[in-house]
Amino acid sequence: MLRLRVHTSRFDRGTQFRSGAMALVLTGGLTLAAGQVQAGAEDITVQTAEQMRTGSPWNPFAWKWTPTDEELRKYRRSWNPMANGPILNTGVDVQPQGQFLAQPFLFGEFGHQVYGNRLSAASMDSRDHLQALAPTFIFAYGLTNNLELDVIPAGASSLWWQDTRRAPDGTTERTDEFGPGDTTIYVKNRLRVQDPDTWQPTITQFHQLVLPSSQWLGTKGIPGGFSPLGRLPATKFGALSYTEGLMFRKNLQPFRISAGAYYTYTVPGSNAGMNTYIGDIINTRFIIEHILNDEKGFGYNLEFVTLHQLPFRADGHPVNVSTIPGTNAHSLTLFGIEPAVQYKFFQTEHGALVAAAGVLFSVAGQNNINAIYPNLSIYYYWSKGKVMMR
Repeated sequence: MLRLRVHTSRFDRGTQFRSGAMALVLTGGLTLAAGQVQAGAEDITVQTAEQMRTGSPWNPFAWKWTPTDEELRKYRRSWNPMANGPILNTGVDVQPQGQFLAQPFLFGEFGHQVYGNRLSAASMDSRDHLQALAPTFIFAYGLTNNLELDVIPAGASSLWWQDTRRAPDGTTERTDEFGPGDTTIYVKNRLRVQDPDTWQPTITQFHQLVLPSSQWLGTKGIPGGFSPLGRLPATKFGALSYTEGLMFRKNLQPFRISAGAYYTYTVPGSNAGMNTYIGDIINTRFIIEHILNDEKGFGYNLEFVTLHQLPFRADGHPVNVSTIPGTNAHSLTLFGIEPAVQYKFFQTEHGALVAAAGVLFSVAGQNNINAIYPNLSIYYYWSKGKVMMR
C-alpha cells in the first residue's frame, strides 16, 4: 500500500518477541476453542434455483460453532466451479483437510498524485512519485476441514520500490530499495459453511500475525509505510502487528459474493530513543464474481477495497506518528475498485491451475497517494485425493 512520505521506525525487539508470543498463544486458543471436525469430500454438482426456493429459511439464532459432516457434504455437492476467485481478499471457505495450495502473486503500485487532508476524489501532484512491486508467495494447507494454515516466509515475499522526490528548488532525488519483506502467518477458522438451500453464508474467522523480518534483514521502509495493496489486510511495512477479521461468502449461481472486515493493532516501536505509536488500521473488502463459463473457470470480478488508519489505538496510547511527515495528519483513508478476470488452465484428478489479473484504481482518499495497483494471481491446488475447490 502507499503513503506519502518515508517513516522508518525501529521497534524494541524484546517488546516484539513478547507481543509476538502473546499473539501466537491467542491465535492457538481461538482456533482450538472452535473444535474442528472432519468431513469426507464428494464431487461438485450443480445447484438448482428450485433448491433455493424450496429450502427452509436460514435461522441465524440456531447457531453451532462448527459445521457438521452433513453440512460440509451438502456444500461440496453444490455449485462451486474451480476458478481463481478474488485477488484482493483471502479465500473465505477453507482448504479440505490434507489439500495444499501454492499461491504466487505480484502486486504493483504506481502513483504521483496525493489526496489532501479532507476525504475527496480530487488529488494534486505529489512531491513523491512512487513505483513499487511486491512479489509474494503464499503456502496454504488444510489442517482440518474447517481450519487452514497459511504462511508467507520472509524469503517468499520481497519489495522493490523507487521514489523520485522533487525538492522546492525544482531538483529531484531518486531513492531505490529492494529486499525481503515481512513474515506473515495466518489461520482461518470456518465457523459456519454456506447452505445451498437457504441464505446461510459461510462465516470464517481470520487471525494474522506479521513479524517484521524486513526490518531485521535491513530492507528500508517504503514511503508512506505500506507496501502495494494486495491479498491480505494492509499493515505497516516493517512493523510487528496482529490482525483479527471476520469474513463471509455466498454462492448464488452464476455469482459468488464474499467480503471481509479486519482490525489491525501495531505493536509500539521506537525511533531515536522515543516510543512510536501508529494508529490502528481497518481494512474492508467486498467482491462480486460472475462466472461465465463453469468448465473453463472463466469470469470477471468487481473488487471493492477500503483502507483506514485511525487517529487512535486500542491500547489508549496517543498516536505520535504522522501519515504525512512534517504534518499533524495522524489518519488516512483510501477507497478503491478493481475489475479483474479469472481463468482455469487445467484441472486433473489431483491438481488444478487457475489464474487472475486485474488493476485496482484509487477513487477517493485522504492523506494518501492516488495510485493504480496492477496485480496478478496464480493458484496451484494439489492433493493426494481428488482436488476440490474451497
